[in-house]
Amino acid sequence: MYGEDNNKRILVAGIGNIFLGDDAFGCEVVKRLQQRSWPDNVRIVDFGIRGFDLAYALLEGYNVTIFVDATQRGQAPGTVYTIEPDIDEVASVTEQTVQVETHDMNPMKVLSMVAAMGGRFEKVLLVGCEPETFGPEEGQLGLSATVAGVVDKAANVVESLIEEACARAPVTATFEHGG
Repeated sequence: MYGEDNNKRILVAGIGNIFLGDDAFGCEVVKRLQQRSWPDNVRIVDFGIRGFDLAYALLEGYNVTIFVDATQRGQAPGTVYTIEPDIDEVASVTEQTVQVETHDMNPMKVLSMVAAMGGRFEKVLLVGCEPETFGPEEGQLGLSATVAGVVDKAANVVESLIEEACARAPVTATFEHGG
């Protein structure tokens, strides 16, 4: 099912705040993925808003990292995206002071912090969903109906990315930043 290369280490990281409506998208997708069976080389974790935990997990070294998060890109709510961030952009951010908030999660800031600490990335992907709402000012538990309706679709996208990564030859281009 997952091809020949089950030696690739893959991290799927759910990102989001469950108290802010559709921001919990990544958490919900990971919850669905955790109900499926995975090879030993695939680690699926709901990091929520814990940027430092994610940074330390990334320092363990993964061949493929897949972030799952609500992502505003100006399309219709519920639109699911697969994005490959520009790793060179991560390098430029490390030139600045890297600050990761303890109760906020910005994947690019986390990647920058990991790069500043000497971490390496081979392939980073983001499966995102256009949010409909982050709730009223006081917050909101639960996804909007529109975003909840695409959680299974996004889980299937992540699964196909894992299958593709396991079937693909090893990635040769890597990003490394020595502090």
